[in-house]
Amino acid sequence: MKDLLIVEHISKQFSERQVFDDIDFTVSKGEFVTVIGKSGTGKSTLLRLLSGLDKPDSGQILHDGKQVNQVNPEARMMFQDGRLLPWKTVLNNLLIGNYKGKKAEAIKLLGQVGLSEYTDYYPHQLSGGQKQRVAFARALLHQPSLLLLDEPLGALDAFTRQEMQKLLASLCKKQQMTALLVTHDIEEAIYLSDRILILDSGQVLSEIVVDLPFPRHKEEEYFRSIKDEVSAYFSLAES
Repeated sequence: MKDLLIVEHISKQFSERQVFDDIDFTVSKGEFVTVIGKSGTGKSTLLRLLSGLDKPDSGQILHDGKQVNQVNPEARMMFQDGRLLPWKTVLNNLLIGNYKGKKAEAIKLLGQVGLSEYTDYYPHQLSGGQKQRVAFARALLHQPSLLLLDEPLGALDAFTRQEMQKLLASLCKKQQMTALLVTHDIEEAIYLSDRILILDSGQVLSEIVVDLPFPRHKEEEYFRSIKDEVSAYFSLAES
């Protein structure tokens, strides 16, 4: 597969704190990659660099062969909260940004995320999970070549989080979406990913390929063995 995203020798420092120190990795077109690490390891900073919201101190980021040195129009970010405008309906939240000509497509996407009956609802009338479904549909409407996910399921209850994981896995595979997720949740990383990058001390400590067919089941022996492997790296980092 062609590498859609190439991160080469990236370093980033804030004041006296070195966040990244000469890191390298690639993301292939259509691949779902998760970056996992403890709080403070720079996961959200990495997404800001990939989106062009921040610039590295050294190194370069290439998206489809073009250097990312400003806000990346080919990437879309999903955050832990839906960031919906409270005075706009669900449908109009999707159509923000001169997408009026995509009304039929927006309605179709709302159906795909299970919200076909909620087009005229306002954000305050939705649950947390429903708001994240709207945010996901909005990101897909923009047809980004790269979807950046900043712990978008972190604030949801356990049941809703599992349902959203299934939705993300299904639609990303169906649309061959290239995605990069950051999370603290090891099981979530394994459930969604083709590959996991373990981040620690400004470095990519390890890469783990998740060679499991979909749908995945967290009680499977191979699933548990990957979880043990990832957990072992965190234990190593603490020692």
